[in-house]
Amino acid sequence: MFNTLFKFKTGNTNLNLDLSTIDLEKVPQHIAIIMDGNGRWARAQGKPRTFGHQAGAETLKNIVKTADKIGVKIISAYAFSTENWKRPVTEVNFIMELLSRYLTSEIEEFHKNNVQVRFMGSREGLPEVVRQKMEHAEKVTAENTGIILNLAINYGGQAEILHAVKNIVSDVESGSLKVEDIDAQHFEDYLYTKGLPAPDLLIRPGGDLRISNFMLWQIAYAEIWTTDVYWPAFTPEMFLEAVKAYGGRERRYGGLITK
Repeated sequence: MFNTLFKFKTGNTNLNLDLSTIDLEKVPQHIAIIMDGNGRWARAQGKPRTFGHQAGAETLKNIVKTADKIGVKIISAYAFSTENWKRPVTEVNFIMELLSRYLTSEIEEFHKNNVQVRFMGSREGLPEVVRQKMEHAEKVTAENTGIILNLAINYGGQAEILHAVKNIVSDVESGSLKVEDIDAQHFEDYLYTKGLPAPDLLIRPGGDLRISNFMLWQIAYAEIWTTDVYWPAFTPEMFLEAVKAYGGRERRYGGLITK
């Protein structure tokens, strides 16, 4: 366990986090996060929904720093879903602009802190500038060996599975893959998360009790932790609370715990 305080500065705020209660042996290696409640948080502040998205981006940076400090290897964060295109055009445009700015202003800091940035989802339909920024972020941080920030942009779990199935069928038809060789491991090689382990923990702020089409295959046995707190108000202390709760659970994967 940690016996020190973790200190870092974010914006105009200094955070002092007591990490002494976190058991390093029980820290989840891969944490998936559904960053929900940006718009509702903004409305509660009397602000436009776009204000919430901006605050949510800052929250993500703080959580990645905290996760890295306690030894989490991967954070997969739901940034923009395939269903989010249904939102008002002005809001979608703002999110795309925010993504572009985020991938410009934060990449240098992520790179300096050895963070590797990855993406999952379809890049079709995304603005060219966003695709270029994504490619740049991947290239710049590709050799980094620290925590992986895996951003889900234009992502949907059902669409991911369909994409994988179509590619498998194509390879079977071309003769490069035999039907009898297809197993769970082969299937996972066709997912956007190829090469990454499945999430151990799914964190869902915002009060809703659903998985919202996020990593449907990958979270089959993930532990789930929820809170009514909206994502922009989600703090590093809450993140540590979720990690600590995970450490107290028994993962059975459909079996029984034998003692």
